[in-house]
Amino acid sequence: LLARVVDLEDHGLRVVGTAGDGPSTVARTRATTPDVLVLDLNLPGLRGDEVCAAIADLPTRILILSASGEERDVLATIKAGASGYLVKSASGEEIRRAVHETAQGQAVFTPGLAGMVLGEFRDMKARSGQPEPEPKGQGSPVPELTERETEILRYVAMGMTAKEIAADLVLSHRTVQNHVQNILGKLHLHNRVELTRFAISRGLDTPG
Repeated sequence: LLARVVDLEDHGLRVVGTAGDGPSTVARTRATTPDVLVLDLNLPGLRGDEVCAAIADLPTRILILSASGEERDVLATIKAGASGYLVKSASGEEIRRAVHETAQGQAVFTPGLAGMVLGEFRDMKARSGQPEPEPKGQGSPVPELTERETEILRYVAMGMTAKEIAADLVLSHRTVQNHVQNILGKLHLHNRVELTRFAISRGLDTPG
């Protein structure tokens, strides 16, 4: 990842540290608590999903950058706490944009992988045999949220990006991002992956 790190620094992103193996990555992340950890999947000492699990208590968001696009690798790291997943064929511009979006709490995936993750979350709910939750409060499945926030949460659970949500609701992209950040804060979640999992568990992955 060294060449990619230099590329990030050349475009104004501050790199607070690098590491060459899994244990060092965990130690370095705990020492610096970066906004985003760009993590290789195949590190000596600990696998990418093991690194994710080891720092799950930190506010750091994790973006996987890997040569593998295999379903088992993607799902293992997302379930362990990664926020997004790019394959290494991504361009420098795509990686820089992904780092910025990951820092904002968005879930960034190489095209085709997001649908896989969304499908797995739905399958997990189906396998659990979990019943639909009873409405609480004033008819809202998530009483902590406003009507608008619940509406946006539904769109997130359906796999729509902030830009797609903004276009559908005739809002600015920034407004949607602000709503998503407010929702994350109210629900004490870290990123859109966790938010999607939460929303699907509440049966919010269909239009209201």
